[in-house]
Amino acid sequence: MEPKYLRMIRRMNESAVADSPDWSVYIARCSDGSLYTGIAKDLKARIDAHNMGKGAAYTRSRRPVTLLHSEPGLTRSEALMREAAIKSLPRDRKELLACDRDGLDKKGSSKHNRVAGTKPSVPKTPRRVL
Repeated sequence: MEPKYLRMIRRMNESAVADSPDWSVYIARCSDGSLYTGIAKDLKARIDAHNMGKGAAYTRSRRPVTLLHSEPGLTRSEALMREAAIKSLPRDRKELLACDRDGLDKKGSSKHNRVAGTKPSVPKTPRRVL
């Protein structure tokens, strides 16, 4: 086969692997109390890599890390989107997520503070009067 077709077949196989639902998003607590969010196919191996100093640069100087929360069974795309959503949450929401799996919906909105069928309220900022 010609090289361009081999490259095309390889990419098709890679995209099929990326779409398999065996990715996890996780939150780990570092030794300094900070939280780290990431994705992995093999969660145990990823936490072990963090603890050996082979993981993310952020966790290298904050070892050991402990797994706080995980959400398995996602495609790579779903895991990346969920990771971004979790990273955008304030720390207290991440702590709530780690303590209570049903505490937050997939968008990061608190289920406990909402009335069914309503949008979350946004506090209005007072206008300055000159």
